[in-house]
Amino acid sequence: MNRLFTTIIGASLIFTAAAMAQQEESTPDPKKQRRQEQRQQRQEATQGQQPQPQGARQKRQMQRANPPGATESSVPAQRDRGERRNRREQTSNASAGENANASTPAEPRRNRQRNQNAGKPAASSTTETTTERNKANAARATGEQRTAQGNRRSAKARKPDVQTVQRIKQQHSNFHAQAKPQNVPAVKFEQNYRITNAERWTGPQYVAFRDYRPVWHDRNWWHSRYPNIVLIGGGYYYWSNGYWYPAWGYDPGASYYVYNGPIYTGTVSRPPDQVIADVQAVLQDMGYYRGEVDGLLGPLTRDALTQYQADQGLYQTAAIDQPTLDSLGIAG
Repeated sequence: MNRLFTTIIGASLIFTAAAMAQQEESTPDPKKQRRQEQRQQRQEATQGQQPQPQGARQKRQMQRANPPGATESSVPAQRDRGERRNRREQTSNASAGENANASTPAEPRRNRQRNQNAGKPAASSTTETTTERNKANAARATGEQRTAQGNRRSAKARKPDVQTVQRIKQQHSNFHAQAKPQNVPAVKFEQNYRITNAERWTGPQYVAFRDYRPVWHDRNWWHSRYPNIVLIGGGYYYWSNGYWYPAWGYDPGASYYVYNGPIYTGTVSRPPDQVIADVQAVLQDMGYYRGEVDGLLGPLTRDALTQYQADQGLYQTAAIDQPTLDSLGIAG
């Protein structure tokens, strides 16, 4: 009996609890309902005030400005912050544009600097002018030297004309040289004098130059040994084995010699001044000699002989020797 009574009481309590739960679910909560209404009103207000987004960037800004769940009171503050952020970005963009316009690329700056420097005189203009002048002078000298070498090569390519040589020899058949100490200085007697580089000239044609030793004797001594002695251009010469030599001391008052050494004339003892005049005229015709045909073996004539001998591959004796006279066609 007690067990039955307990069972009935427990069932009654269960039914009562279920009825109360069902009543609570069917009865709405005023606070909860009020919160839902406020949330709905805020959403409607936000949707009515939010501008249409223009572009992805503005959309993101609007989303940051109006995040989901924001209260109605926070919307104006967020809008103000968005506007301030937009103003800052506009100001920043304007400043960046001004700085971009103010800045100049490196290349235009270099071009502008180059244009400014173009009108300014260089500090080293004087030095550059001097250097250019020196280069021009050197080039001019080189050109003249090449021209002279070309003329000598042209002369080397041809031999003296036989008819021209014969005509020159006929013109000088009665030639007599005159002393010209003011134009062609005389040389002095030196007992130990030797012809420079003569020891290097090999061959029988140069024996007279290798063995030459100037001597000083009186008239009697010279006549006792050399019967053929003549006065040529202010000095006495003696003839021996195809060469004319200065007779130093024969007449101290007539000792004008411009060359101290032998002069080759060939097997015939033609006067040395006539042979010298022939050589000068032929070298002049070939472009080597530019001096006067005076019959004196002075410095200009010796320089012309040296150039001709070099072009012909002969020893550069600067004298009238057998190979040179044969090459010119004057010997005999």
